[in-house]
Amino acid sequence: MSLDIVVVGCGGHGRETLAVIHAVNQGLAEPVWRVLGFVDDHPSELNRKRVQQLDLPYLGPIDRLRDLPEGTHVAVGIGDPRVRRTVSARIDAYRLPAANLVHPAAMVGADTVAGEGLLVFAGARVTTNVTLGRHVHLNQNVTVAHDCVLGDFVSVNPLAAVSGECRLEPGVMVGAGAVVLQRRRVGADATIGAAACVVRDVAAGAVVKGVPAR
Repeated sequence: MSLDIVVVGCGGHGRETLAVIHAVNQGLAEPVWRVLGFVDDHPSELNRKRVQQLDLPYLGPIDRLRDLPEGTHVAVGIGDPRVRRTVSARIDAYRLPAANLVHPAAMVGADTVAGEGLLVFAGARVTTNVTLGRHVHLNQNVTVAHDCVLGDFVSVNPLAAVSGECRLEPGVMVGAGAVVLQRRRVGADATIGAAACVVRDVAAGAVVKGVPAR
């Protein structure tokens, strides 16, 4: 029997999340997921239209989740780690489980340990002895190498690479095409700019960019 799921967020990241769900379902005699629609507090008219083009309803604001049956899953399709953390805290109050979604075209090592709400997009590669916290998002074609620890709500954006034995504290954002070199530690809520190369540890809350990242 298929499980019901609702996507949180009508923006681009939410609609890409839907694509992961569809990919998981593809080719199965009985789909894993039955998508009920999208919730979003303030969707733009353009994003509402784009959701409608996907033949799925906009169900209303996030608080609409409180009316859904127990056991309905959620997929938090919000790219910004800080916003995702805030929204996830609201959803926790409704006691709805967060789905772990891994695109079939991604590779996640068998010994990976992950919290709920994991979202792994096509082309991502997670190797061995990696620990991923709650609501970690690994976007298209990223790599996370051996023995890494990524805290809750970390986002690794497309084409970024996290080298072996790195530790990314909760809320870190790694920009598109960035590289974090081996054994680096990135503090909570830090932001690594697009195409940056992290060669030394990054302080909590810092924003670094460039090569080497400063």
